[in-house]
Amino acid sequence: MNINLSTLKKYDVPGPRYTSYPTAPHFNNNFTHENFVEELRIKNGHRESLDLSLYFHIPYCDTLCYFCGCNMFIIRDRDRVKNYISYLKKEIDLLKNHLHSEREVAQLHWGGGTPTHLTPDEIKTLIAYINQSFNFKSNSENGCEIDPRGLTKEHLIALKNGGFNRISMGVQDFNDRVQKAVNRIQPEEMTRQVVDWVRGLGFLSINLDLMYGLPFQTIETFEKTLDVTIDISPDRIAVFNYAHVPWMKKHQSLINAEDLPSPEEKLNILKLTIEKLTNAGYVFIGMDHFAKPNDELSIALNEKRLHRNFQGYSTNAGCDLFAFGITGISQLQRIYSQNFKKEKEYFDAIDNERFPIERGYILNNDDLIRREVIMRLMCDFELDINTLEEKLNINFSKYFSYGLSNLKSMADDGLVEINDSSIKVTEMGRLLIRNIAMNFDGYIERQEDKAKYSRTV
Repeated sequence: MNINLSTLKKYDVPGPRYTSYPTAPHFNNNFTHENFVEELRIKNGHRESLDLSLYFHIPYCDTLCYFCGCNMFIIRDRDRVKNYISYLKKEIDLLKNHLHSEREVAQLHWGGGTPTHLTPDEIKTLIAYINQSFNFKSNSENGCEIDPRGLTKEHLIALKNGGFNRISMGVQDFNDRVQKAVNRIQPEEMTRQVVDWVRGLGFLSINLDLMYGLPFQTIETFEKTLDVTIDISPDRIAVFNYAHVPWMKKHQSLINAEDLPSPEEKLNILKLTIEKLTNAGYVFIGMDHFAKPNDELSIALNEKRLHRNFQGYSTNAGCDLFAFGITGISQLQRIYSQNFKKEKEYFDAIDNERFPIERGYILNNDDLIRREVIMRLMCDFELDINTLEEKLNINFSKYFSYGLSNLKSMADDGLVEINDSSIKVTEMGRLLIRNIAMNFDGYIERQEDKAKYSRTV
């Protein structure tokens, strides 16, 4: 790849990640349990409705990673965990009353926090309840995030016997000094041991998460982390940009901002990462994801079947996503809904047989049009204008005159190629796909977006 650092620097501005459109800051408290039930009544009570994607949020961790941007709690109280599991079961029962019993699950994901904060027996209990409550497709994609610190082989056996076939593990960086600075001590030997267990138990895929922009990282130190990662040879690699937002995540103030790499160093680390991983045979999916050529993500990219949701890139397009647990975000065809962030409010709602919804959003026709365009850009890295005009019943050039005028400078910078029938994102443009997508964002066009976002590079 020909990576122009000056162009990356030019476009390094705050912007949405577009795991949804409209993005989560635009959700509002006017959305209620009744809105959610009505959408279920209209769209989701039939056998022929869309397949299901289920997300379970396990918010607990043993220790605090200073870089963490997730919704989580540090606890040691096992009774609190058991109580939470009991409410996840109640939430499952609440949803089941509104779904056709023969609808099938195409995707299951456990995230956190740390799902493997649960004991092996707690994992068995929860997954057994999920399996008896829903019908799973024979080829369903069932993934779980794990933390190797404190993990035993019995945790993985419980996951495998419960039907999980994919594992994702955080690493961030193999450098000792970086690990100490972010309070995540995870020796290379520990990571390799867990990867060996995962492979030995027959899981279909393993993903490793790395992060650039952490304290004390340099090109030289991160190159060693990349070399170890390539040697481990995971099926997928995610390389996230650390967003230092202590005003949102107060614990990030434990990281000394003076120890963070400079913007120029970060750009060089990103350039090195892309070059090394692609030279090692990984396909650059887009934004921060890499996969081996035979991985389903790479195949879906080539066949234009990629999808994007709150868990990132996925191969399961068009599912209704139902999220369980605190802070979980569900996505149906015309709505988003987010659960309460605090346990008490979550528990109280379920005790009153109400969905534990704190806020949400009902999409209007303009939202639906813009979501389709933004998601196709994020997943296909091109737009077929004629197809979109027919599908969305719009005159594309008139509807998106604002965005198209802004794209001209991006075309001059080699990020997109534009003609009357298509917009194609270049290899360089994939690094800045968030910036490109922002040109089709109605909130930005109308200057209604006041949210604080992480930087795009």
